[in-house]
Amino acid sequence: MKTNSRKKFKTLAMCLLICILALGGVTGCGSSRTDSWAGVSMDSYYFDTICRITIYGLDDSLIGDGLSEEEFNSQCTSIIRDAFKELAAYEKLLSRTVEGSDVDRINRSSGEPVEVDPRTVEVLTAGLGFGDLSAGAFDITIGGVTDLWNFHALDEETAAEGLPDQALLEEALKHVDYCNVEVHFDENEVRLLDPDAVIDLGGIAKGYIADRITEFLADRGVTDAIVNLGGNIEALGGKPGNHLKPAGDSEGGTVRLGINDPRDDSGKLLTTFDSRDVTVVTSGTYERYIEVDGVRYHHILDPKTGYPVDNGLIQVTIVAGKGHSVDCDGLSTVCLALGRSEGKFLIDDLSETGMFGPIWAIFVSEDGEVTEAGDKSAFVQ
Repeated sequence: MKTNSRKKFKTLAMCLLICILALGGVTGCGSSRTDSWAGVSMDSYYFDTICRITIYGLDDSLIGDGLSEEEFNSQCTSIIRDAFKELAAYEKLLSRTVEGSDVDRINRSSGEPVEVDPRTVEVLTAGLGFGDLSAGAFDITIGGVTDLWNFHALDEETAAEGLPDQALLEEALKHVDYCNVEVHFDENEVRLLDPDAVIDLGGIAKGYIADRITEFLADRGVTDAIVNLGGNIEALGGKPGNHLKPAGDSEGGTVRLGINDPRDDSGKLLTTFDSRDVTVVTSGTYERYIEVDGVRYHHILDPKTGYPVDNGLIQVTIVAGKGHSVDCDGLSTVCLALGRSEGKFLIDDLSETGMFGPIWAIFVSEDGEVTEAGDKSAFVQ
């Protein structure tokens, strides 16, 4: 019986491994900087996960004729602290477990219209869009079902208690239907047509926030950075050849990103690649689960049955351009729910139509088969 503490350790280790790669092995044509330089990083804790922001380069307007290392670090630290304040604000908007958040108020509204922040409307709209795209395989009203599962069990006895009561599950499933979320854009109002529906934005919120934090950094004069929200990675630029000189005096570089192999506990990677202005999101059945009588129940639930999806996939990674982390977040869950065949068809179709810009997906099956879809060449430099 694997305990939840081990699961948490493995997930955290993988997140940190991805981040370490992002901070470490970087290539850049003509770069005079050594790869040992890791930028200016700070960690904090939001959305029940470790969040890290690393800044590598600043705009000419901040650097001027050049900065000392101390001045550079001071400017970056100030910007990162302000970015964490933004993260805290988003948590208070979008987390359903934070009392008084927009999502909490909607869920407690008894079907009455609720005025919310325009950013909440944006996330809800994106979530509803992925409901349409997946024909309901992704459903933001699954919160009532999720509440019946306990994926934080610490031992075999509590794991068994983490399984939902069947009668309660069947009742909760009656209220899972994203079509019952009514959004009035002009008034920034949201109404649940089914008062017993429970919105949960956990499958998309971190991607949306990663995009907004990346925009925030750019607006503050950051040219090169990594935003890592518990494994949701977004790169702004890459690494400059010399971070202490004006951008015009230094050629840009790339960051190296790694995608972990879910079949290996030692930290083995499926692949690494050098890129810039890119976002990477992975969904996996190993992230949170319980085992009862030899059966593993993971946290990605089928909105139709209330039980974990079971199609042979254990991991899906989606890669897209900067600004599309929200799309990667939604699509990684959608593809894991749809399965390899339908997921690959969807990604190839999206890649051809350009709905989300260039996109690349990697599917990993229980039998060890790795399948790719989309346009890998758009990201590997």
